[in-house]
Formats: sequence, structure tokens, C-alpha cells
Amino acid sequence: MTLLENDARFVWHPYSAMGKGNPVFGVESARGVRLRLVDGRELIDGMASWWCAIHGYNHPVLNAAIERQLGEMAHVMFGGLTHRPAVTLAQELVALSPAGLEVVFFADSGSVSVEAAMKMAIQYQIARGEAGRTRFLTPRSGYHGDTLHAMSVCDPITGMHRLFQRVVPRQVFVDPPAPVFGEPCQGEHLASLEAALRTHHRELAAVILEPIVQGAGGMRFYSSDYLAAVRRLCDDYGLLLIADEIATGFGRTGRLFACEHAGIAPDIMTLGKALTGGYMTLAAVLTTRKVADTISAGDPGLFMHGPTFMANPLACAVARASIDLLLASPWQARVGAIEAGLRAGLAPCDDMPHVAEVRCLGAIGVVELAAPVDLARVQPLFVAQGVWIRPFGRLVYLMPPFVIEPEDLDRLCAAVVTVVSGLRLSDGLCVPA
Repeated sequence: MTLLENDARFVWHPYSAMGKGNPVFGVESARGVRLRLVDGRELIDGMASWWCAIHGYNHPVLNAAIERQLGEMAHVMFGGLTHRPAVTLAQELVALSPAGLEVVFFADSGSVSVEAAMKMAIQYQIARGEAGRTRFLTPRSGYHGDTLHAMSVCDPITGMHRLFQRVVPRQVFVDPPAPVFGEPCQGEHLASLEAALRTHHRELAAVILEPIVQGAGGMRFYSSDYLAAVRRLCDDYGLLLIADEIATGFGRTGRLFACEHAGIAPDIMTLGKALTGGYMTLAAVLTTRKVADTISAGDPGLFMHGPTFMANPLACAVARASIDLLLASPWQARVGAIEAGLRAGLAPCDDMPHVAEVRCLGAIGVVELAAPVDLARVQPLFVAQGVWIRPFGRLVYLMPPFVIEPEDLDRLCAAVVTVVSGLRLSDGLCVPA
């Protein structure tokens, strides 16, 4: 049997149904910004492998980091042991992150880092004598992962996890941030948030949100003033602020961390995706000394979390190399050029009747349609254009590697314009005309 036949028989892909014939394309190799399929076709990658491969694929610097570390040790448990890759990575993350984040807890995926951050907030409140503060407040349209507590702070109505509403903990949801990026935040934009805080603050451990960009919940870009106001309100009500920078961290919005747009520092910050440049799964939870010391002084005197593969040496080594590679590059100029290219290249979609909005920020370009895409029929159209773009819901979006050349970015944008222009609305879906 062929690779794809065996895949269809044995492999269950994310967000897919077995036996339904969803399009799957076999990849033979990847280099730079190109994926080479098993049938010989090459695709320009517009997804950066779900936003993490910021340096592209098969980068010699990152390859060498993995190979060097492999010669020393591939893995060792982190309970009672430590190693240089983890310690030096933690030091570097603290040095780069918003002021006050001084302690690093490693996890093995973005969702797990959100779980750890939420547990950290609850343990902190218990340790300071506030055992009733166990819930979380979050804006609607957010997304924080697929594990149980992470699902509980994803949008319960429009998000991907409606099926689990009766299972996940019940959190407090407020209106999504209304002012768009670059606009001021007015008093009425905070009304829902302030009302919920007045009513529920005694039962809340923290506010959790994605700073500036609500990612998989809708690719919405919101005002930095709103984020600054949330920081002030958390202080007023004695709540921790958790910033989920898994998608936005390491330059995607034009700042190293999206919190920098508002000039604020959270109490807890989660990192993942681009942390290793897309090479290995690794995540980190950064917090303040106050949070760490309060938990450590409370009952049972330690933080109750410990993934088996946390601080994996291979992952930590390649993360260090990825961060150094990013900082040594003209990454801000590259992201700025990508934003300009996306704005120009996607602009023709704005005039299409089935397009609701086109928006760009940093290395993120979004075409929001009036209805969801029929993925099974639309995905192959992008492959036929020689690009890898995977829409979800109503969104056709681009988040390419930072190293993409202008001509390749132009081809990605042209493919979006070509495919989207050929869609029509039918039975509540955007389908090929």
C-alpha cells in the first residue's frame, strides 16, 4: 500500500474524521520555506507549520544545535536533576521577557503550559489564603488549547470545544475586545469586563487572555489600550494576569512579545510554538518571584506539576539556538516587510462580495469570509496553486516563516486572491464556484 493509503487506514489527524476522505498530502522533505511532497510537487509554506517554523525548515544552525546536543544526551528527567541547556534557556527567557518575570517552569506543549499556568494561579491564591478563588475570567473569541482546563477558557459558543461544555470547569466570559488594533479603548469597551469583575472577583484566580491577537479563536487584532486596561483592573481586584503568548511570542506581531505593544508585564506568561523554531515540542511558563515564593511557602510547599519530558535537553538546546538566530537577524525589518507585502497582496480580496474583512498585523494576514470554508474542496485548490495554506472556519490566513522572500510572499498572496475569488456562498459555506 502507498503512504497515503496506509495513512488513511491507520492515522487519525487533528480535527479530522476517520474514513471521510479528507485531503491529506504526503511530505517527503522540507527546506527553507518549501515543502516537497511525495509526488514531487513543491509548495510554498504559508503556515510556518502552525506558526512555529519562523526560520523555515532544515536550517543549518538549528540542525547543528540538535546534533551537538544529541552527542551529549537526548533526555534526562528534570526531577532532582538539571542541565545546561535548560538553565541557560531559562536565563535567556527571563532576560528577554517583560520586566518582573523571573522564574521559568518548562512544559512539553502549549496546551500543557496553559494547564500549568492555570494551576499556578489557583495554587497562588490558595497559598495566600484565598481558597475560593478558583475560576478564570477571559474574553470571548479566545483560544488556549485542547486539554481540559485550556478548553474551559476557549470561547464556549463559537470555539472548537462546544461539545465539552458540560465537562469543562465553568469560567467567566466577557465580551471580546471591541477596539481594533491602533484604536483607543473607551469606557464602554470595558463595561462587560468591569461588570464581571465586580460580580465575580472574589471567586477569580486570574484573567487569562491572548495579548493583542486572538489567534485560533478568530484571528482578531485588538487595541493595546484594552490590554493595558486589563492589567490595571487585575491590580485593582487582586487578580493575576496570565498572558498566553504561545502564538504571538518571538516576533510574530512585530514586537518580540505582544505584551510590549501595551507596555505591560503579566504575572504569568506562556510560551510555545516558535520557541524552538518549529523543531521540537517545548513550552514555558514564566512567572514572578512573588508568585513562585508564595506557592513555595504555602501548602504543600511545592508546585504540583511535572511533565515527564519537561526541559528536554534536545528541545532546550534548539530553543536557545532559535532565539539566538532570531535576535541576530534583522527580524523586525523582515516582519515589517512581510506586513507590507500582506497588506498589498491581500487587498484585492477586500472588494469581493463574500469577504467580510481583510486585516494584517506583523507577519499575520487574514481574509475573513462571510461563511466557513468547505475545507475538503478548497484545500486542494491551494495545493494546485503551489502553496500550503490551510483555512479554518471563515478564515483564510497567512503566517509565513520570517525568512520568506518577497517573490514567495507575493505568490502566497496571489494564490489567496485566486482561490478566494473563485468561491461562492452555498448552503452556508464558501465553496468553489
